[in-house]
Amino acid sequence: MKKLIITIAISFSAFCATAQETNKPLINISGHADIYYGFDFNRPFSNERPDFLFNHTRHNEVNLNLGLVQADIDGGFYRGSLGLMVGTYAQYNLAAEQDLLKNVFEAYAGVAIDKERKLWIDAGIFASHIGFESAISSENFTLTRSLLAENSPYFLSGAKMTYTPNSKWEFEAGVFNGWQRIQRLPGNTSPAFGTRVTHTPTENLTLNWSTFIGNDFPQEDKRMRYFNNLYAEIQLSQKVALILGFDYGIQQEALESVQAGASRGFEHWYTPIGILRLDFNENWGMAFRGEYYQDQNGVIIEANSPDGFRATGYSVNLDRKISQNILFRIEARQLQNSTPNFLQDGQLVQGNFLLIGSLAITLP
Repeated sequence: MKKLIITIAISFSAFCATAQETNKPLINISGHADIYYGFDFNRPFSNERPDFLFNHTRHNEVNLNLGLVQADIDGGFYRGSLGLMVGTYAQYNLAAEQDLLKNVFEAYAGVAIDKERKLWIDAGIFASHIGFESAISSENFTLTRSLLAENSPYFLSGAKMTYTPNSKWEFEAGVFNGWQRIQRLPGNTSPAFGTRVTHTPTENLTLNWSTFIGNDFPQEDKRMRYFNNLYAEIQLSQKVALILGFDYGIQQEALESVQAGASRGFEHWYTPIGILRLDFNENWGMAFRGEYYQDQNGVIIEANSPDGFRATGYSVNLDRKISQNILFRIEARQLQNSTPNFLQDGQLVQGNFLLIGSLAITLP
């Protein structure tokens, strides 16, 4: 009994000391601005690039892709973030949300539920657990986002649990309002779920598997979606890095398309990608990207071609770090569909070529 009392007293003292520490949370204010000019050689009359792209979407004009101000709080056993944004990314990527929500980048709060702070619960609007690319341009190997990133969630809303037992493993599971939705789709009453497993066996290798399961339609036309995202980040040398990724998803056919007496099948899409990053020195670097996206049934990308979306993409970008906080980039990107799919002068063509420059400023 005496040992038990001593143990309880020590634990209580440690808890009180921790509570005192959390009375003075760390607050970090940061900002980001990504100003760009892009020229689409298909010269879209509306000055809007293809509607399956949500970053750097305007043609032949100087514009702001993302302007972000964010406050992050770390209270030891609690944390939170509030980020507000403007720009064409917010305009196009959150077009389906209510007006008051269209400028929310992140808004969540979390609490640690164990003494060692290995297990956290967060709730609100937060960055998606899917993929290796961020909406913040300077955090990525390339200037523009991949087809893989543009057509999977950048953000999710709901609640998630994250467990980090050690430096090599991290696990996440969550319940969400839908596939990149802040508010649930009208008529949809079914929650969505997702998981993530990240393994870092060495400091030069990161492996990730993320999933999403849910219905993104009203209940009368419920179509279950099952999605997998896999990628590996490999630091080949001090100046050479490689990302290899693969997405695969399936979704139930629409009820109206199923013939009487037939079983309900699935439509699928997939996309492989590889990005090679070269750093010449502290100020200069470049990256090469190759990707392919196939969605013949229009599950994610509705194509202009009757044969569906089957596009190969290539890009090369050159980066110049002007200072620790300022990054200038220029990129050339070619998308080529297997059949005519992109609009040019009122006609469908197979290719789409973009030349784009960006100046990204990050503070602090």
